[in-house]
Amino acid sequence: MKLLRYGPRGQERPAAVAEDGTLRDLSSVIADIDPSTIAELGRVRAVDLASLPIVDPAERIGACIGRSGKFICVGLNYADHAAETGAEIPEEPILFMKATSAIGGPNDPIIIPPGSEKTDWEVELGVVIGRAAIHVAIEDAMNHVAGYCVINDVSERAYQLERGGTWDKGKGYDSFGPVGPWLVTADEIPDPQQLDMWLDVDGHRYQNGNSRTMIFGVAHLVSYISQFMSLQPGDIISTGTPPGVGLGQKPPVFLRPGQEIRLGIEGLGEQRQRTVAAAY
Repeated sequence: MKLLRYGPRGQERPAAVAEDGTLRDLSSVIADIDPSTIAELGRVRAVDLASLPIVDPAERIGACIGRSGKFICVGLNYADHAAETGAEIPEEPILFMKATSAIGGPNDPIIIPPGSEKTDWEVELGVVIGRAAIHVAIEDAMNHVAGYCVINDVSERAYQLERGGTWDKGKGYDSFGPVGPWLVTADEIPDPQQLDMWLDVDGHRYQNGNSRTMIFGVAHLVSYISQFMSLQPGDIISTGTPPGVGLGQKPPVFLRPGQEIRLGIEGLGEQRQRTVAAAY
């Protein structure tokens, strides 16, 4: 299933993609797609989507999962991305947190912070947790995954790398976490380690990678993270980015207001964002 949420920010309603490509409203079936309902997605499978109301294509698409408790990110998780930044291959996954207030819809504007000169892009495979996980084995980890989505891990590199402390400073600005358009259930993605992924800025392709070059795969990450914190339904794991980020260009290239970002992952849909200057 391809599930999504649509409508004004904070008032999103659940929907699904029907076989004919139309979006169908699920409000009569499920209250939302969020931690309280993600275990009930089986109810959606039994519904004839063609019998449900069609969603106006002009509606805003929101984040595909609502009210996530945690937004956990993995740094330097692609060997070719680590190489472009001059970093060593990590011996264990590098973890940091992205503020949940950064989460937005896949096509919402990206806000360039006041004075920012190093805002960057990162297409990433997102993993949404479906069942609580604590100290799970790698062999059992995939049983805790509800599905997958596209994430743009927008980053302000000066905040991240030049302001001291952890990476979190450069990762959590409002709008820095577009998620979606779809939550694609795990049964539709038999191998999350074989997905093409790409990102363009103003029509120029900067990232063109595949999840097979991950250093630590999805099962490893779910198991590993569950050793340090419980994973709860609705939590998001952003699994790292392939090469081609702005920081890795020679010379580096960063975002400015008025640009268009397009990105996507095989089978998971596409995002399109405009960059805008902060209004404060």
